[in-house]
Amino acid sequence: MQVPTRRADKIPRAKSDPHLTAEKFLELKNRCERLINFSRPQAAEEVKRLALMGDFSENAGYQLAKSRLRGINNRITEMEDLMKRAIIIDPNQNNDQIRLGHLVTLEINGRTKQYRILGSAETNPTSGIISHNSPLGAALIHKSVGEKVTIKAGDKIVEYKIIKIE
Repeated sequence: MQVPTRRADKIPRAKSDPHLTAEKFLELKNRCERLINFSRPQAAEEVKRLALMGDFSENAGYQLAKSRLRGINNRITEMEDLMKRAIIIDPNQNNDQIRLGHLVTLEINGRTKQYRILGSAETNPTSGIISHNSPLGAALIHKSVGEKVTIKAGDKIVEYKIIKIE
């Protein structure tokens, strides 16, 4: 007996973090436009060409082309939804308290590290870009220079001192 599988476009997805930098928003907009203007017309043309080959139920190429077109349409819908909900991060807010977009210098065990706090869509911890939803990012939001933040990392407790906010 074959176990039924759920189609990917029917699986509910969590809404992505709407906080984006202006650069990320522009990149998303350009990617969406490329999908709309180039990828979708090519995929639709491929579906049309394969539809002429006859029986749809046994036409594997047609089924794959339809699936690809459906995937492109889903990506376009998701990108358009994210762009509608987007909250552009303005890093030039006051530097009294840590907010999204700020570059923060921290002291950890006598060493200094810098982290930029952005939305979840742009994180790259190896480059020092962390999310405001991460444990460290969430603990730093609304803190000021000189304050200390304690984070539990696994079985260790790490203390960070805020040195500078840019």
